[in-house]
Amino acid sequence: MVVSYRPHRFPLPVEGRAQTPREAAGLASAILGNTTVEQVLVLHLDTKRSLIGVHVVSQGTLDAALVHPREVFKVALLANAASVILAHNHPSGDPTPSEEDLVLTKRLAACGVLLGVAVTDHIVIGQDGAYCSLQETGRL
Repeated sequence: MVVSYRPHRFPLPVEGRAQTPREAAGLASAILGNTTVEQVLVLHLDTKRSLIGVHVVSQGTLDAALVHPREVFKVALLANAASVILAHNHPSGDPTPSEEDLVLTKRLAACGVLLGVAVTDHIVIGQDGAYCSLQETGRL
């Protein structure tokens, strides 16, 4: 499980900003790589949308991963994140979000409003650089 932040001695697995969904997808792809099971991670961002932390919240199976709001926001709050971007891979290679992905995103966005940590996007990573941003498609 990757958990790293700048204030500590642990280096971030990637560096950069997430000003656009493409940049966020690039950061997430660099971390997720070509895993054969679904993994869900959270990119923690400061007020300038610079990456301050990364947390893998779930490693699932070939086509599913269990995610709970408590696990998503616990580390984000400790990292003092202003916002988060959710990202997960589809081992099938097709980045089309499932109905479960959409429901989870709405649930986590509502939790983020209550906690004061905005969920600014949910990126689904496919093969060969393909991704789907729920922000870009208007589903967030």
